[in-house]
Amino acid sequence: MNKDERMKLPKLTSLDDLLSTQEERDEKNTEKITMVETKNLFPFKNHPFQVRDDDEMDNLVESIQNIGVKTPLRIRAIGNGNYEIISGHRRLKAGLKAGIDKFPCIIENMNDDEAIIVMVDSNLQREKILPSEKAFAYKMRLEAMKRQGQRTDLTSRPMGEKSTSADRLGEEVGESGRQIQRYIRLTELIPEFLEMVDREKDAMALRPAVEISYLTKEEQTDLLDAMESADAMPTHAQAIRLRRMSEKGELTVDDIYDIMEEEKPNQQEKVNFGYNKIKEYFPENYTIDQMMSVMEDLLKNYKLQWQKAEKQKQYTR
Repeated sequence: MNKDERMKLPKLTSLDDLLSTQEERDEKNTEKITMVETKNLFPFKNHPFQVRDDDEMDNLVESIQNIGVKTPLRIRAIGNGNYEIISGHRRLKAGLKAGIDKFPCIIENMNDDEAIIVMVDSNLQREKILPSEKAFAYKMRLEAMKRQGQRTDLTSRPMGEKSTSADRLGEEVGESGRQIQRYIRLTELIPEFLEMVDREKDAMALRPAVEISYLTKEEQTDLLDAMESADAMPTHAQAIRLRRMSEKGELTVDDIYDIMEEEKPNQQEKVNFGYNKIKEYFPENYTIDQMMSVMEDLLKNYKLQWQKAEKQKQYTR
């Protein structure tokens, strides 16, 4: 009997299938749902996605109040009768708001890396994802891939080199491999810069933020002060200059202020007290905040004296 003839033969039913009932076979092919109390459910460790109180949350709460929790949470056992949520954090919060104390769950048998990959992939289906959420989620997923033996160099790899794992992840989520790398770099930013990248209005663009991520934490803090003093965001070109000077070990506080005080195209006219112009009038150990406080007090006193002088002029007329 040749291969083609063998393929035409009907598939034989296994002994287990012959001896089992249809109900048992159906149950075997159906994921088992278990009701788990809220007190035994815990969020995923280092979960990178926020659970926001927004209009979508309000709609989800209303839906659960009307028809209950229809999509089970996916969880895994972590010992002592407790479970870690792999997917369903928003459903859990909405259910709690709706007064639910037990949730339908599917208990998965996964190791840490398998759980990370499923957790990230399930949350990337959301309509709205913040840049900082993508940053930490992509990093967690690539690190899990690395531990599973798949090639990745993460943030230590120069931006120009090809990353097989980043490209593969990019294909799955609709981003280029290089864009995946850019997002991961954001994890090196201090919280204040992450907030700037995330905010809806007047957000810091991704490319300058990536360049700033190569600055040390101390340099990033100095840059924040300089940005506040100049009331300006660094352009992409300025951010590149800051990064290059930092990598050469040549970036000083004065350099940071000088760069941020440069006039930019279409910049509105403003009064600008350059750091280098005013620092000679203060003790060396004074911070920017201390300098600003002194200047504000001096201006208030000047205003009072000016108003007093104007009143005296009116009386003498």
